Amino acid sequence: MTALGFLSPGPSAADDYPRIEQLLGSDIRLDLVRTDRPAEGVEQLRLAGVEAVVWVCADEGVAPDPDTARNRLRDLATTAGVPASSTPFAFVRAAREIDAMPVAVSASGTPEETARFAEFLRAGGLEVVGDTGAGPAEPTDGGEEAGGDEEAALLALARAADDPRARAVLLPDPDLSTAAHLPALEAALGKPVLTASQVAVWEALRLTDRRVHAPELGALFTREPIVQV
Repeated sequence: MTALGFLSPGPSAADDYPRIEQLLGSDIRLDLVRTDRPAEGVEQLRLAGVEAVVWVCADEGVAPDPDTARNRLRDLATTAGVPASSTPFAFVRAAREIDAMPVAVSASGTPEETARFAEFLRAGGLEVVGDTGAGPAEPTDGGEEAGGDEEAALLALARAADDPRARAVLLPDPDLSTAAHLPALEAALGKPVLTASQVAVWEALRLTDRRVHAPELGALFTREPIVQV
């Protein structure tokens, strides 16, 4: 059993993690703890025996410079006693993993917040050819009809920033529930779509040297596994 830990300051699409856990297989467990301060939630994850921790918050790493963000993650890893990362770094690594450069960014935050995230990606070596901040996303209730509305809203968000030159579209808002819609979004756009919950889980797996083939989670999870020497 591989146990992976996630820290979040808000709802962070909590329903995505059980869905992703089910798609990954029976030997992977995903534990999500909600907290405004990463260090305060680490103890709960440490006691649960997680092997990696990811801070699921697009603002972490965006407000400070990348070096400051790395130092914060080192502190988090030291406290947790396991490797640690955050979603901004996960987006950079995931885009490189699928050779998706340049990228487009569409967020449900303000244009200023989206621009800061785009600058973080550029500092990580990615080319950003389109970015937009559409304002807070409207929540949806459960049910089939609501699920259709949710998918339509996600597709509209992605298309708002998409650019013919972009090889992937990034949706960095950690509160968006996207796991159920990734295949449909990628089919509609004709390119990979990277989202917060998706890249957070991928990053945690990477930190534990796990690769899982799960095409239901998009192009990011259909790469050939690393051959262990």
